[in-house]
Amino acid sequence: MSALSVLLPAPVADAAHDAAHETAARFRQGAYSVSCPKCHVPAGSLCLARRAVHTARRDLYRQNPQTHGLVPLLVGRSR
Repeated sequence: MSALSVLLPAPVADAAHDAAHETAARFRQGAYSVSCPKCHVPAGSLCLARRAVHTARRDLYRQNPQTHGLVPLLVGRSR
Protein backbone atom coordinates (compact mmCIF):
# COMPACT_ATOMS: atom_id res chain seq x y z
CA MET A 1 0.00 0.00 0.00
CA SER A 2 1.43 3.36 -0.94
CA ALA A 3 1.73 6.23 1.50
CA LEU A 4 -0.62 8.32 -0.62
CA SER A 5 -3.42 5.76 -0.41
CA VAL A 6 -3.21 5.83 3.40
CA LEU A 7 -3.99 9.55 3.42
CA LEU A 8 -6.50 9.67 0.56
CA PRO A 9 -9.31 7.38 -0.60
CA ALA A 10 -8.33 4.99 -3.40
CA PRO A 11 -9.96 6.84 -6.33
CA VAL A 12 -8.36 10.13 -5.28
CA ALA A 13 -4.95 8.52 -4.78
CA ASP A 14 -5.17 6.84 -8.21
CA ALA A 15 -6.04 10.14 -9.88
CA ALA A 16 -3.20 11.96 -8.10
CA HIS A 17 -0.71 9.25 -9.10
CA ASP A 18 -1.86 9.35 -12.74
CA ALA A 19 -1.63 13.15 -12.75
CA ALA A 20 1.92 13.06 -11.40
CA HIS A 21 3.02 10.71 -14.20
CA GLU A 22 1.21 12.75 -16.86
CA THR A 23 2.78 16.00 -15.62
CA ALA A 24 6.28 14.51 -15.63
CA ALA A 25 5.74 13.17 -19.15
CA ARG A 26 4.26 16.44 -20.42
CA PHE A 27 7.24 18.47 -19.23
CA ARG A 28 9.74 15.69 -20.09
CA GLN A 29 11.05 15.42 -16.56
CA GLY A 30 13.17 12.58 -15.25
CA ALA A 31 12.87 9.29 -17.10
CA TYR A 32 10.28 10.85 -19.43
CA SER A 33 13.03 12.97 -21.02
CA VAL A 34 14.25 9.93 -23.02
CA SER A 35 12.41 7.50 -25.28
CA CYS A 36 11.55 4.07 -23.88
CA PRO A 37 13.61 1.25 -25.38
CA LYS A 38 11.12 -1.39 -24.18
CA CYS A 39 7.76 -0.09 -25.45
CA HIS A 40 9.27 2.28 -28.07
CA VAL A 41 7.33 5.41 -27.14
CA PRO A 42 9.05 8.76 -27.76
CA ALA A 43 10.35 11.10 -25.08
CA GLY A 44 7.53 12.99 -23.39
CA SER A 45 5.09 10.09 -23.71
CA LEU A 46 3.85 7.72 -21.04
CA CYS A 47 5.04 4.12 -21.17
CA LEU A 48 2.43 1.60 -22.26
CA ALA A 49 2.43 0.13 -18.74
CA ARG A 50 -0.16 1.97 -16.67
CA ARG A 51 1.33 4.26 -14.00
CA ALA A 52 4.82 2.85 -14.39
CA VAL A 53 8.08 3.66 -16.08
CA HIS A 54 10.00 0.73 -17.51
CA THR A 55 13.31 -0.02 -15.79
CA ALA A 56 15.18 0.21 -19.10
CA ARG A 57 13.90 3.79 -19.53
CA ARG A 58 15.01 4.79 -16.04
CA ASP A 59 18.44 3.22 -16.62
CA LEU A 60 18.84 5.05 -19.93
CA TYR A 61 17.99 8.36 -18.21
CA ARG A 62 20.39 7.70 -15.33
CA GLN A 63 23.28 7.02 -17.72
CA ASN A 64 23.15 10.56 -19.13
CA PRO A 65 20.68 12.85 -17.33
CA GLN A 66 19.88 16.06 -19.17
CA THR A 67 19.56 19.25 -17.15
CA HIS A 68 17.25 21.88 -18.62
CA GLY A 69 15.42 24.86 -17.28
CA LEU A 70 15.58 27.04 -14.21
CA VAL A 71 15.62 24.41 -11.46
CA PRO A 72 19.11 23.01 -12.29
CA LEU A 73 20.45 26.56 -12.24
CA LEU A 74 19.03 27.14 -8.76
CA VAL A 75 19.92 23.76 -7.31
CA GLY A 76 23.34 23.31 -8.88
CA ARG A 77 25.05 20.17 -10.06
CA SER A 78 25.05 17.50 -7.35
CA ARG A 79 26.45 14.63 -9.43
